[in-house]
Amino acid sequence: MSDSKSNGNGNGNGSDMTPPAPRGMTPKKVNGESAAEESHVQAEEVAAIAHVPFAPGKIDLPLHRRVDTNFLQYASYVIRDRAIPNLEDGLKPVQRRILWALKEKDDGRFIKVANVVGHAMQYHPHGDASISDALVVLANKRYLIEGQGNYGNIFTGDPAAASRYIECRLTELARNEIFNDELTEFVPSYDGRNKEPVTLPAKLPVLLMLGTEGIAVGMSSRILPHNFPELLEAQIAILKKQPFKCLPDFETGGLMDAREYADGKGSIKVRAKIKVKDESTVAIKEIPPTTTTESLIASIEDASRKGKIKVKSINDFTSEEVEIEIKTPNGVSAEKLVDALYAFTDCEISITSRIIIIKNNRPVEMTVSEVLRENTAKLVDLIKRELELKEGKLQDELHFKTLVRIFIEERIYKKIEQCKTAEAVHDAVVEGFKPFRKQMYRDLAETDVPMLLEVRIRRISLFDINKHREEMDRVKAELEETRKNLKNLTKYVIGRLEALLAKYGPIYPRLTKSSRYEEVEAKEVAHKGFKVSYDRESGYVGYKVSGEEFKMECTKFDKMLLVFKDGHYKVTELQEKLFVGPDLVYCSLPDRERVYTCAYTDRNATYLKRFTFGGIIMNKEYFCIPEKSRILMLEEGTPKELYIRYKPAPHQKITQQTCDPKEVEVKSPKTRGRQISIKDVSSVTSKPTRGWDADATTTKLQFV
Repeated sequence: MSDSKSNGNGNGNGSDMTPPAPRGMTPKKVNGESAAEESHVQAEEVAAIAHVPFAPGKIDLPLHRRVDTNFLQYASYVIRDRAIPNLEDGLKPVQRRILWALKEKDDGRFIKVANVVGHAMQYHPHGDASISDALVVLANKRYLIEGQGNYGNIFTGDPAAASRYIECRLTELARNEIFNDELTEFVPSYDGRNKEPVTLPAKLPVLLMLGTEGIAVGMSSRILPHNFPELLEAQIAILKKQPFKCLPDFETGGLMDAREYADGKGSIKVRAKIKVKDESTVAIKEIPPTTTTESLIASIEDASRKGKIKVKSINDFTSEEVEIEIKTPNGVSAEKLVDALYAFTDCEISITSRIIIIKNNRPVEMTVSEVLRENTAKLVDLIKRELELKEGKLQDELHFKTLVRIFIEERIYKKIEQCKTAEAVHDAVVEGFKPFRKQMYRDLAETDVPMLLEVRIRRISLFDINKHREEMDRVKAELEETRKNLKNLTKYVIGRLEALLAKYGPIYPRLTKSSRYEEVEAKEVAHKGFKVSYDRESGYVGYKVSGEEFKMECTKFDKMLLVFKDGHYKVTELQEKLFVGPDLVYCSLPDRERVYTCAYTDRNATYLKRFTFGGIIMNKEYFCIPEKSRILMLEEGTPKELYIRYKPAPHQKITQQTCDPKEVEVKSPKTRGRQISIKDVSSVTSKPTRGWDADATTTKLQFV
């Protein structure tokens, strides 16, 4: 909806790239002197808005002064007159001009969008593309503009047809609640040929109804759309001095978690609505805002390529309603796929809200409650002014009807038959009414005489006193009702809001359901689509290595713990192919609490230890045995028994022993462990291996 696509320049004539100065911000000459002081104040304002320190007079050269002034005017123009909506009517300038153009051309029938765009260009100093784009967005919002033809598809992202092929008109809601020429302030348009409204006297909370985004110089605004009937209910609660709460509502539907919305200063999470059709099929029925079916499918395909999720096929059957069907491969349940879609794709998004609007010609940040209270106060003021205008009109009508009745019934018109001059006619009428002053509602004014003299002879001859009195009674009753409403203004406004709620509540139901759902842990639902293995011959480890050792299934989020023969170890990210050499003795997923049993030897003795690796910094090397040692055995957990074989040596009686590793305490990786023997050890295993002599005498090792 932002007007940022415009291809026109600031002043609309193509000869000067400097945009027109915003209303109320153009430096003027006061008593023959330039308003440098005003520019200085404006520069401070913009600097404060953009959170940039303002340092006046830092460089005081003509070129720098000119650049500062021009940039100030440009920044002020973009902020106030282009990108940020106004609190008064909730509209950006391009939206206001579109609605005003539609109002001027409105005859109840549909109008070509191209004609509306052309008419709006009388007021909008930018290209027609920005006007037509903004009009399409307004029409798709449904509240203010009714469209006929192809206005695109908010679900698929398909664009609207060309403006010459589609038509539009104001909705009944817009006609009745947005316009009132008598309460509208007008200013000259950019070229001075026409007059356009400063703001429209909108009696609706348009800003929160429509929602909008705008990027200006040094700031941006993102206002989420809210449900229209709920906004009306909130306004009624404000007038009744009751608590209220408003949450966003999006045309695309979805499921919303608004726990962190913070009254418009926080963020919300919105999920797609996913239905499990059977054990191998899920269907996406509603999508989050800011996404389309095309972008959503692209995110699913991207997650599948990266191995985060596993899908068999994706079919898009979207037309008037969203219908994306996803098939799962064998071994993957539909329930698990739903969680994975929320964790790894755009099926769940977070949207940040920041309500920055123009208030009293300055940008300010507000909350939803503050905006709604301002809108409600504005609504009460507008209705009061409308009632006062109506009261004045009814008083004038009653006064004039009384004058007509006296003029005809008392035959005052007969007194002017002999008058030969205009002055004599005027005096005769004034004199004729003097005896009936008590019947009149006020003194006879100078403007009343010409109106009486315009009464036709036919009306005098066919004057029906009874009918005239009935009309006067009707006007009196209407005047009394108007005065009663003015005395009970709050009650009257509540009645108007309740009438709107009864009429439009069923038309605009809530589309985005508010629900609190549990966070999906990405690691828990990630698909184990990576098979890691180690090829000792080539020295490579990874999920694109064809090896026979350390085979394990991993997810994209998993890390690899690598332990080498010399005792050094490290944790690294999942790799396609990582060269580690032929000395890798262990590869697995790291677990800081897992217990390991390790036997190692140095030049003097062989030791046994049990330990946990604990916390490990990524890609940093550590040692779990002393330097110049080598690992003989490393296994997860604690085996029931270890089988130790010694190398043959002269006069050696014991060639093999067993031991109970549970006797060794669990400590840190840096612990030395318990000594097994000072003799040369051939192997330490958790099961009898080839070469183990079952018939030989085997003793149980006693740890030193």
